[in-house]
Amino acid sequence: MTIPPTDIPILAPPRRTFGIGALAVVAVLSIAVAIPAALAVSYELRLGAQQSVPGATPTLYQCPMHPSIIRDHPGVCPICGMKLVKIENSKSNTDTKLPEERRILFYRSPMDPKLTSKTPRQDEMGMDFVPVYEEDAGARPLIPGLAVVEIDPTRQQLIGLRTAEVTQGPVGGAWRTVGRVAIDETRVRHINLKVSGFVEHIYVDFVGKRVKKGDPLFSMYSPDLLAAQSEYLVALKTKSALSGTGNDADGLLSAARSKLELWDVPAADVRRLASTGQVTKSLTVYSPLAGVVTKKDVVEGMKLDAGAMPYEIVDLSSVWVLADVYESELRFVAENMPATLKLTAFPNREFKGKAAFIDPLLDPDTRTVKVRLAFANTTGELRPGMFGEVVLLGTPRDGLSIPADAVIDSGTEKLVFVAIGAGKFQPRTVKVGASDETNVEIVSGLTLGERVVTRANFLVDSESRLRASLAETSAGVTFPVAPESARVLPATTEPVAPKP
Repeated sequence: MTIPPTDIPILAPPRRTFGIGALAVVAVLSIAVAIPAALAVSYELRLGAQQSVPGATPTLYQCPMHPSIIRDHPGVCPICGMKLVKIENSKSNTDTKLPEERRILFYRSPMDPKLTSKTPRQDEMGMDFVPVYEEDAGARPLIPGLAVVEIDPTRQQLIGLRTAEVTQGPVGGAWRTVGRVAIDETRVRHINLKVSGFVEHIYVDFVGKRVKKGDPLFSMYSPDLLAAQSEYLVALKTKSALSGTGNDADGLLSAARSKLELWDVPAADVRRLASTGQVTKSLTVYSPLAGVVTKKDVVEGMKLDAGAMPYEIVDLSSVWVLADVYESELRFVAENMPATLKLTAFPNREFKGKAAFIDPLLDPDTRTVKVRLAFANTTGELRPGMFGEVVLLGTPRDGLSIPADAVIDSGTEKLVFVAIGAGKFQPRTVKVGASDETNVEIVSGLTLGERVVTRANFLVDSESRLRASLAETSAGVTFPVAPESARVLPATTEPVAPKP
């Protein structure tokens, strides 16, 4: 069968407008769009599964310097710019609320805390205002200007916070001060002359030399002393010549002997003069006590007049320790109170003495009273001029005490921060008693067994004042200022508008 020819034209196959390269580009773009979408869907599914599981908590991130800044995603702190740290503790995650779950009181500028706003906004530098939550502001503090501080364990370790327990035991039994070793003024002896003469020989020729009682100091020639010896010999011969005639010459002899004794001629020299009958040209002066030469004002060939003081000798077998006592601490000191002394020269030694005298006058420049402590110095180890630590030992009494580092002195009152549990620290006013520079007695304000902050308490104090300031701003009131507080600047005469 023959098919007749038709006039329908035969169309040519269409030509390709996209090559293989174009198809590859389209495929890559499709994959690039599909992968983020798949990851987003997967994240939403995981987040939904996490929220649907009973007991599961979202992952939170917190600023290590500002614990109130908590987010559910990584980022930086809007206040200090530090990177937010993931909260690893599951219990903390459970107890911590998200910012969306907490009631926002107002918003505060991170650069100027005085700038607040009821709605979110930015300051002139483009920084976002920080939300202030209800629990961050807190209630009105019990102590004006201070509030309870909550610090998580991680931050406590970061700032080195330490606490100590309030203990009960003997207190007030010791009082410490600084003392200076001095010469005992009752043991100073001046060597003076009662007759004039000329120095011939010196036996003790430098200051600081130790002498014993009876050691020769110097010898001298004195014409007056030579004449007195001759008078004594004449009195002896007269007594011997008049012994058979019945006349009494004892009065003349006694007067001549007394003259030599009043001029400090040793009794041994007088006996030798009587036995030998020969006068001595030189007179030797001996030390009347054992001690150390602290002054020498004599050289060989020097003429000494009557009343001169060639030597000063000090007995250092006993010394004084002069301690300064402030007028507020005088009630702790009494005479005959036992004391101990420690010196840096002898770190392993402890010298024992007692309070010998309390000065009745107060030094107006230092506002202190001198207390003289007597210490035995048989070995000579205590040298005048040494400084050391003096501990006066009184009668202890039973009471509460804490480390002295735990007390913050604000000028008008003493403060401590008490750990009340759950990472919270409460400021509390205390009254203190006696202190030994290590521990301090607590008269009132604390109870036995409570724990107080001993390290990083100044950081806790700063945080407490900041939170109290937030509470004051949120409440719209001003806490009363103690009357003892002093103004730094003079008061202005312009009227101050009341707070709205």
